[in-house]
Order: sequence, then structure tokens, then C-alpha cells
Amino acid sequence: MNKYVCDLCGYIYDPAEGDPDNGVAPGTSWEQVPADWVCPLCGAGKDQFSKQ
Repeated sequence: MNKYVCDLCGYIYDPAEGDPDNGVAPGTSWEQVPADWVCPLCGAGKDQFSKQ
């Protein structure tokens, strides 16, 4: 699965790790991450992420 990086702060979303602190279980692909999820570091929306 591809990783995605926040264009604003550099946070990397890794599907293998997910974002359990914010309701995204490990193993969740980028496409399955909820549309209203935001970067846990800077609050940017999914539209501010690019495929790494």
C-alpha cells in the first residue's frame, strides 16, 4: 500500500500503521480513510496529501 505525505507539515500516513489515535485502524488504505479525517499534526484535510 502507498504512503501519503502531508504537503503542509510532512506527516506521513502509513496504511500499515493507520492513525489509531484518531479512529483509523492499522491496515486502512488511503482510500478507506474517512473524508473528514485530518492530519494529526497540522489539521490539513486529505486533499492536502500527496502520494509518496
